[in-house]
Amino acid sequence: MLRVTVWNENLHEKEMPEVAKIYPQGIHGAVAQAVGALDGVVTRTATMDMPEHGLTQEVLDQTDVLFWWAHCGHGQVSDEVAERVAQNVLNGMGLVVLHSAHKSKPFLKLVGTSGSLKWREIGEKERIWTVDPSHPIAQGLDEHFELPHEEMYGEPFGIPQPDELVFLSWFAGGEVFRSGCCFRRGMGRIFYFRPGHETFPTYYDPNVIRVLQNAARWAAPLKRVDGFPCPQVEPLEQV
Repeated sequence: MLRVTVWNENLHEKEMPEVAKIYPQGIHGAVAQAVGALDGVVTRTATMDMPEHGLTQEVLDQTDVLFWWAHCGHGQVSDEVAERVAQNVLNGMGLVVLHSAHKSKPFLKLVGTSGSLKWREIGEKERIWTVDPSHPIAQGLDEHFELPHEEMYGEPFGIPQPDELVFLSWFAGGEVFRSGCCFRRGMGRIFYFRPGHETFPTYYDPNVIRVLQNAARWAAPLKRVDGFPCPQVEPLEQV
């Protein structure tokens, strides 16, 4: 059984009726439903307003892959919880970072860069190209797919060189963006996926759902450890 936790700051849904109309169960609810449609996957959700943001160590111990959506509340996430999430990724938990979570505390802790980019919100077309069709996250997808309305993110994107680049986006306004990026940190796998602005029904798109499902399976731990001690050891051979 693959155990997935979907985290969302859940602020826009409370403050913006147009977002609540699109995602009546919250963005976290839509993502959890999409990923939970896979056989052998069980999902739970967590939000900012829960104690410890819903991400206690007990919850993370029971999470194989954590999905993270955030936008305007990055600074409200406690440093303690962000560090706990980052450490669990280093120990083997998978992390899928969605849309504007490129500025989230756990992601920036793990990649060590600014996460900065260019943006524009006019609802233009996004064409997402599969640049690595052999990658597990790209399985079942065509050469490209389109979202009729999305927020634009443009290069340069302040991230380290991805270990693997799966998707590249082109926008009607002319910009391109590395929109599907894989990283490995410690024992954990991280996937950043660009689409998902709160005022568009992106997480109902069948291609996006396929990416989320594939990402959950790809990010699943191969092994989890309890930290990385640095013991002094004796030689295996006589010296």
